[in-house]
Amino acid sequence: MYSLILALGAPATTTDSAASSGSMWTTLITFGIIILIFYFLIIRPQRKRDKEAKAMLAAIKKGDKIVTIGGIRGTVAVVKDSTVIVKVDDNTRIEFSKNAISSVLNRKEETTVEKPSKKKEEKVETVEKPAVEAPKAEAEEEKTEEK
Repeated sequence: MYSLILALGAPATTTDSAASSGSMWTTLITFGIIILIFYFLIIRPQRKRDKEAKAMLAAIKKGDKIVTIGGIRGTVAVVKDSTVIVKVDDNTRIEFSKNAISSVLNRKEETTVEKPSKKKEEKVETVEKPAVEAPKAEAEEEKTEEK
């Protein structure tokens, strides 16, 4: 019985250094592939989301409609360095940390004044000629009926 336990539980020892070297390279390649998979599926997309969130928070300005992580919706009244004062109702204002903003619903559109063009656009309408044959035939029939 003791010999069976030793045979099953004892690690396989090889005197060949090539066999152990080959399994070491296989293990290293496997770990390298796993690290690459983690990088492309988890780390890289998370960095992209963080970068977009920082850009969103940096671009917040007065008049933007926002939603906080707690679900409170309001309009930005004042933007400070690390906080934002949000107008929730007519006379209600709440100060939040910028990190507490979940998303910007719609940005206040900047008013851009377009210079009127010096050229006036002319509208050209094309009008098709009416079908002359059918009304003439009807007009002739009406004249013959009157006579």
